[in-house]
Amino acid sequence: MTQYRTHNCGELRIGDVGKKVTLCGFFENIRKVSKNLGFLILRDFYGTTQVVIETEEMMNLVWDLNKESTLQIEGEVRERSSINPDLPTGQIEVTPTAINVLGKCRYNALPFEINLSKEADENTRLKYRYLDLRNPEVKNRIVTRSQIVSELRSRMTELGFMEITTPILTASSPEGARDYLVPARNHPGKFYALPQAPQQFKQLLMASGFDKYFQIAPCFRDEDARADRSPGEFYQLDMEMSFAGQEDVFSVIEEVLPPVFAKYGIYHEASKAPFVRIPYLEAMEKYGTDKPDLRIDLTLQDATSAVGSCGFGPFEGKNVQAVVCSNFTASRKQIDAMCQEVEVITAEKAFWFRVDENGQIIGGIAKFLQETAADVIASLSLKPGDFVGLAAGEKKSAQKTAGVIRRLLGNLAPEHMKKDCYEFCWIVDFPMYEIGEESGELEFCHNPFSMPQGGMEALKNEDPLSILAYQYDLVVNGVELSSGAVRNHDPEIMIEAFKLVGLGEEDVKAKFPAMYNAFCYGAPPHAGIAPGVDRMVMLICGEESIREIIPFPMNKNAMDLCMNAPAEVDPRQLSDVHIAIVEDEKEE
Repeated sequence: MTQYRTHNCGELRIGDVGKKVTLCGFFENIRKVSKNLGFLILRDFYGTTQVVIETEEMMNLVWDLNKESTLQIEGEVRERSSINPDLPTGQIEVTPTAINVLGKCRYNALPFEINLSKEADENTRLKYRYLDLRNPEVKNRIVTRSQIVSELRSRMTELGFMEITTPILTASSPEGARDYLVPARNHPGKFYALPQAPQQFKQLLMASGFDKYFQIAPCFRDEDARADRSPGEFYQLDMEMSFAGQEDVFSVIEEVLPPVFAKYGIYHEASKAPFVRIPYLEAMEKYGTDKPDLRIDLTLQDATSAVGSCGFGPFEGKNVQAVVCSNFTASRKQIDAMCQEVEVITAEKAFWFRVDENGQIIGGIAKFLQETAADVIASLSLKPGDFVGLAAGEKKSAQKTAGVIRRLLGNLAPEHMKKDCYEFCWIVDFPMYEIGEESGELEFCHNPFSMPQGGMEALKNEDPLSILAYQYDLVVNGVELSSGAVRNHDPEIMIEAFKLVGLGEEDVKAKFPAMYNAFCYGAPPHAGIAPGVDRMVMLICGEESIREIIPFPMNKNAMDLCMNAPAEVDPRQLSDVHIAIVEDEKEE
């Protein structure tokens, strides 16, 4: 196999009995029976093999070795007297004729047991990530990631897409998150930026005449961590198509992704094409979110007319949204826990009541509804056994809170959630503009480079808040995998779109010079999308934390504990790039 071994630790079978073999791997464990009998487990990337020590001489070689030392074992394969049906190599064992220590572990105690590393403190795992990755369960996540990326590449290539890498050192661009800046040694006072996404470059490729582009693109954003988002860097399946529109992008994604999810996922069922399409406003009305989990069959109802005037203070003058869940059997303790979680997530309170077997309203805010109980039941079409979760506030806020209630009820009421599948959907028809919560002024709702529906005529003649964009999100099981859009490739329409948010032609030229100029030379209509690879693998593997599927992730504070980054650098390095560290003045 190589100069060090003839076989790996996962491949020997009963047909190999009698063979002389050489194995290499990590010393996982040894069960010592006596001074001349022990059962050693050797582990490598491929699996484990039992090695039976049957002489005092051999036992002396391994007696004082620390676990995780790397060994080379020469010996003969024989049939095991006690078969282990749970192991692929469980019918055989190896009796050694020679044991060589290739790499000695110099520590008596490991920071954690390798096979139990997932139970260790996260920062300890990240500091000793090279040991954590020896755990077969952890390693297999990275193997799966590699297989998924390989399959994505293959499928995109088969569909005629060309893989092209785009620059890592580029110009800072206002794309929503903070840039990572890199000082330019030969240009004092100037900086490169690591790309938040290859957005402008892939559009320039379309303007250059390339027809179908993709890459597994690294993206860099200085933003906080979440369970489904790693700080610092992430990867996406970035794609763009010339002479194409929304339907063309949908067709590609619907062909590429479901087979990958079904093949590698913990669930082997994924939505077939075409995916459900839900306009943004409808998604908010029905699900209280633009990332609906369609495995849950519950929807929102506007309950303002039914309960808004019941005399309950939090409902007065507010919009009230309800989620009705039939055959609800959760306990009061579970309901209270759900309401508490809603408040943690949304900073808004959740309210509730139930309908008992006699058709009476009970629990929660029931005392405020007794006088109008019949009308409430009729208005919301309630029946015995129903649970009603409620949220109140401004309409958009109430919808979002009710959307969280809906999601949590899906977990509490199994019959309302089809768990063992991947449900994809497209969220379409996003508003082009919105009023900014902080500025109070008109802003782009999503991507400023999206083509407005209706084009120039809409921009000139319609209320900006009524204009929709050719923009779409891909959602699976309540998780946003990607945003995409039909791009605004017409400089005149682009200038008009930016003018509505107070930016003139000179501003556009200054902020996006290459793209604006390229489009002035005649650009084809084009569209694209970029599903997140890390988030995709996390969903496929059924992991709750995205750090489980990244080989060397940062912690929640954007620190690489394994490599001790970020770190201070030599003053000479700072001098080379014309940087001086200025300490913050401490208040006395």
